[in-house]
Amino acid sequence: MIVGALIDAGVPLEEIRTALGSLSIDRDAVWTERVQRVGISATKFQVRGEDAGHEHHHHRHGAVATEVHTHRTLTEIYALINSSRLSSAGKERAKSLFARLGDVEGAVHGTTAEHVHLHEVGALDSIVDIVSTVHALEVIGADRISASPLNVGSGTVRSSHGSYPVPAPATARLLEGVPIYSGTQAVEMVTPTGALLITAYATEFGPIPSMKIGRIGYGAGARNFADSPNVLRVLIGESDASASSHTVTVIEAEIDDMNPQIFGVVMEQLLAEGALDVFYTPIQMKKNRPGTLLSVIATPSTRERLTSTIFRETTTIGVRYRDMTRECLERETKTIATPFGPIRFKVALRGGEVLNAAPEFDDCVRAATATGRSIKEIQAAATKAWLDTPRP
Repeated sequence: MIVGALIDAGVPLEEIRTALGSLSIDRDAVWTERVQRVGISATKFQVRGEDAGHEHHHHRHGAVATEVHTHRTLTEIYALINSSRLSSAGKERAKSLFARLGDVEGAVHGTTAEHVHLHEVGALDSIVDIVSTVHALEVIGADRISASPLNVGSGTVRSSHGSYPVPAPATARLLEGVPIYSGTQAVEMVTPTGALLITAYATEFGPIPSMKIGRIGYGAGARNFADSPNVLRVLIGESDASASSHTVTVIEAEIDDMNPQIFGVVMEQLLAEGALDVFYTPIQMKKNRPGTLLSVIATPSTRERLTSTIFRETTTIGVRYRDMTRECLERETKTIATPFGPIRFKVALRGGEVLNAAPEFDDCVRAATATGRSIKEIQAAATKAWLDTPRP
């Protein structure tokens, strides 16, 4: 689905075929089909697992022939990757992906990566998927890749080891630290291959970042659900240079029965543990009781740690959180000479234009203490000095 989406967005299929080298047993070993998935026109990337002349048994899934019971070690997979025509960096990237997979499979089965025999993901069609993705992303040349939270599906999945709950053990390990959820489909929606690729390339998970869309691609999955399009969408474009935006998590808790002296301590602890901001809002709670809403703005990676602190240090019995996109002005510090000595200014810009500038309060306090003048006089003099200073 990833390769299909990238081809749909403009990566030439011939580029993929060339990069595969001897992995592409013949020109028709990989191809695309135009399909419909609940009203969405999408590209289905198809792979024939082995050449018919090889002594492997095949079974058919629609138009795709895949090998059965293929067991490959990492060494064997590395040899196949080396036979591709990926760039040197691409080959190293592909091999590092499988090395990570070997570590994960080893941890799942209680052995080392060197002794792991990769089954479904060791099949040639899966190797082609990974090599094709590595090359397609090289062609795209994106310097930032974001992903939404991942719908892993539900139910059970059959593998060479037996039946497992979704997400499968290797998939679950690959998705550690990644936001996931179970949709309505009682099938496996994220495979180990998909989990490996998304988590290796995506540097953030959450809402669509601020961007100007240039190309859109849809990659189709094999199944065609009745109620939702089984497609993966890729948006390719330029970051919005006028906006410095990123994903933050807002954590909230309502409190109505805590010693007010503790609120200050909790704020200090949360800020010390990485919260971007902490604030309190007076609210009216059930039974018409006055209460306090604790709001914490944090990076998604610190949510669990900060939530634990909230439960440990406050009397709340529940928190809620949501991911949001935050846009911030660019910031820099400049020092300005004033009649009362140098004063630092906090300067905020957007697209290179200065929108706000304020004297550093601590510097104004020090100047006021040293000169015996009032702080407001120091602030006024500093602001005048800022306005009188020539700027390009």
